[in-house]
Amino acid sequence: MLQASSKDLVVRLCDQAFLYRDLIHPPAEVVHKIAEGLTANDGEASKLLRSLGNLIRNVLYIGCTDATSVQAVFPGDFHKNLKDLLTSIFTKKLTTWRNRSVNSQISLPRLVDFDWRVDIKTSSDTLARMSVPTCVLQLKVQENATRVDDAPETSTMNVELSKETLDTMLDGLGKIRDQLSSVAQK
Repeated sequence: MLQASSKDLVVRLCDQAFLYRDLIHPPAEVVHKIAEGLTANDGEASKLLRSLGNLIRNVLYIGCTDATSVQAVFPGDFHKNLKDLLTSIFTKKLTTWRNRSVNSQISLPRLVDFDWRVDIKTSSDTLARMSVPTCVLQLKVQENATRVDDAPETSTMNVELSKETLDTMLDGLGKIRDQLSSVAQK
């Protein structure tokens, strides 16, 4: 990294290292681009990308929150200017990287947004004509990304609820809220 021509190149390298930190072999085109920017061969660029990814993973794992805690991760004989530059970059990117790490963990689909409306559902049969109020609930759900360089997909689901079903659901959600409150207070 001492051969980097600019700070922007080091910032891009850190971003790529974070993005591909969990891959044993980063994509060849990414490695080749880094090698060109550093005037190094692909093997050296790949090793640098993996090492920097491990460093970023370590900084996130131990919970560094400021420049002092980030600097403590580096060995004492590390190049001072490079340590200062990486510390500056890491400190600026920590919050974003931490949020992305948490969001990319394997989990259930996430509710992003919802909307609702009340409709009157009419039906007829030979005996009588009925008008039944129903709630149409539109849920916007975000799936987990399947690849590190893809944005997660969102899908929309419409659910029709009768008054009885809605009452049961609201009662259940109230119980969930109470349990979460009691767990949070402990």
